[in-house]
This record gives sequence, C-alpha cells and structure tokens, in this order.
Amino acid sequence: MAQLQLEIITPNKISYKGDVQAVTVPGTLGSFQILYNHAPIISTFEIGVIKVEVSNNEKIFFATSGGTVEVLNNNIRILADSLEAVESIDIERAKRALERANQRLAEKGSENIDVKRAEAALARAMNRIKLVEKFSTTGVL
Repeated sequence: MAQLQLEIITPNKISYKGDVQAVTVPGTLGSFQILYNHAPIISTFEIGVIKVEVSNNEKIFFATSGGTVEVLNNNIRILADSLEAVESIDIERAKRALERANQRLAEKGSENIDVKRAEAALARAMNRIKLVEKFSTTGVL
C-alpha cells in the first residue's frame, strides 16, 4: 500500500515522524481520515484522539488537545497543542485532573474561578481517560 509521510510537532519537540498508511484526526466539525492522495487541506482540530495507522496490524493512538493539520502531496504535518501516546498516559494523574476540574466548576460562582479554563481541563482529562479505557493494550495504565 502507498505510504504517506507524517510529522507531528508539539511546542516541545517533533513527537512522531515516519511513514504511515492513514491518519484520523478529530476535526472541528467531526473526525476525518487522511489517506494516500488526499486533496490538499489545512484544518483545525479539537480535543480528541489522533489515530495513526502505521500498517494493517499496527495502530498508534494519541490524546490531543487540538491544533492544526496540513496535507499536501502525501505529506501530513500536524501541529498539536499537546500529544500523549496511550501508553504514556498516567491514568491516576488524569483522574486527579478530572476531580480538580469538577471541583472548580462546582465553585464557578466564585470570582477566582476561570470557567473556560476549568471546562478545557475537564475535557482534556475526560479525553485521556476515555482513550486509555478504549485503546489500552495492557489494561493497566
């Protein structure tokens, strides 16, 4: 099968670089898949899961908090605000983040609570937990 070149860049580093068969991105208006000879596109994406199909038998799942994606001439460049492979997610940390966000939202009448920030933290924590529950191969992350 024909290959695409994928590069995923976060603010800290190049997080992934290599040949892939397909990539699924959580687009702003819904998830979309990028295959060989995809039309050129620049799009934003939201909190969700990026699925990278390296081969028919190998898939890699990443939690992301959004960013942009560019596809041109079978080259995919993803600029992600954050990126975590399912194997590297600390589930206990994600659960603590979920609890903190819920506590902040319960206090949203307080002047010291940034509601949008708490809602974003809640969405990121829920995304990480869902990713581990759905795609963890070990079941014990």
